[in-house]
Amino acid sequence: MALYALNLFNVKDGEEYAEYARRAEEPLRQYGGKVVAIGKLDSSPEGDIAPRQVMMLVEWESKEGIYNYVNDPDLEDLHPHRELGVDDFVWHLFEKLEDLRPVLK
Repeated sequence: MALYALNLFNVKDGEEYAEYARRAEEPLRQYGGKVVAIGKLDSSPEGDIAPRQVMMLVEWESKEGIYNYVNDPDLEDLHPHRELGVDDFVWHLFEKLEDLRPVLK
């Protein structure tokens, strides 16, 4: 089952996050992930969470792919670059739907 990972965050250290982004590109693909949208906050007209500077939407082929990417021991030195590079990180996983029927039951 395909999933979307919604990542919201503030950039704390641009160099650290740039290093993460550069090095993560290939492993992300290997585990079935693809960045489908990146955005910079324009406004926050409504909502219960504090706004974040960056939105990144990653489509994953499966939940297993996500967790294999996150837990791969060969990538142990990669994830700290993300952790050092961002602040106020929010990560939500959403099942990919063709329409709203499953949530309107």
